[in-house]
Amino acid sequence: MSGGRRAAWIAGGYAAQGLGYAALVTALPQLKDRQGIDDTYVSIVLLLVCVAAAGGSVVADRVAARWGSRFALAGGLLTVAVGLGASTVRTPTVAFTAILILYGVGLGAVDASLNMQGVLVQARLGRSVMNRLFAAYTAAAIAAALLMSAFAAGGGGASVAVGLAALFAFTYVVAAWPALEPARTLAAPTTTAATGTRPIILICGAFVFTGFLADSAVSTWSSVYLNDSLAATAAVAPLGYAAYQGAVLLSRLTGDHLVPRVGRTAAVIGALLICAVGCGLVVAVPSIPVAIAGFALAGLGVGVLIPLAFSAAGEAAAGRSDEVIARVNLFNYGGALVGAVLIGALSEPIGLRLAFLIPVLALVLTVPVVRALRHLPVGESAAAR
Repeated sequence: MSGGRRAAWIAGGYAAQGLGYAALVTALPQLKDRQGIDDTYVSIVLLLVCVAAAGGSVVADRVAARWGSRFALAGGLLTVAVGLGASTVRTPTVAFTAILILYGVGLGAVDASLNMQGVLVQARLGRSVMNRLFAAYTAAAIAAALLMSAFAAGGGGASVAVGLAALFAFTYVVAAWPALEPARTLAAPTTTAATGTRPIILICGAFVFTGFLADSAVSTWSSVYLNDSLAATAAVAPLGYAAYQGAVLLSRLTGDHLVPRVGRTAAVIGALLICAVGCGLVVAVPSIPVAIAGFALAGLGVGVLIPLAFSAAGEAAAGRSDEVIARVNLFNYGGALVGAVLIGALSEPIGLRLAFLIPVLALVLTVPVVRALRHLPVGESAAAR
């Protein structure tokens, strides 16, 4: 199978992940009402989901090392499908929590193994495609948010959209299995001296942490903030998330062309500062249109930052790419804990609007790390760009 066709199938995996996650987070207002839980309990559940996802990422690393990352991806997506499907029905609070923890395990396995697959196919093609692979995730997330908005406007429940996402994940595993990348890791280039992986993990992990902090804050709380704090209607509340993902999609569709022209360092600095300004607008102006615009601006920065971090990690650690990507991916959940759980915990004492200062501060404080990024080795696929 050609590298281009294989990349298209792997992009479908990103789409399955984006569809499921977006359907679940945009359904949070309705799930809260159905289950009779508040923001504090949601924060506790999200904490447990993040811990479970970190465990799922570790499992994916072990599975990938033994059998290859396509086995980790298939198992993770099947677990995601079961978790999403089970969340569509009202259950006791304990059972609902267990279902979301199960979903978290699958989420972590898919997060890690998809990026392993993406770096492998990028190396096979010899050119940057990570932004476009992530664009498939984003396009599916937008579709899920708009679908949720349409169901809400028509008086429907969230269960249908979440159930469709579960069905898509299951169908993808069955259809895509022969097309997934069978290799286990990047071949180490003979012209590049071996380097320790710890600096690579810490540097790229810092950008993943901050990127996912901002992403998790907007993804998890934008709909709740618009609905609860700004009194947006049920049909309008998901549009903040849709605007955010629309901007993420735009930046990812152009990122593979833009980043080589402006340089990796300038791209990271720009992404961090643009995202900080967007989240700052949400804090500064408590208005529905301005908040939606701020979420969109944040998306322009996050869209480039996260694929660039994983791509740089895979290229700099050729020969150990699966292992390094799995470890860098763990920083995802640290960011998610702060972006989702801490912001939710602060929603009662200070309100969600002021809680969005957390990503602003994190983004600004990460800018100095860019200096260390300059010293990472650049792999062959990057050189081809």
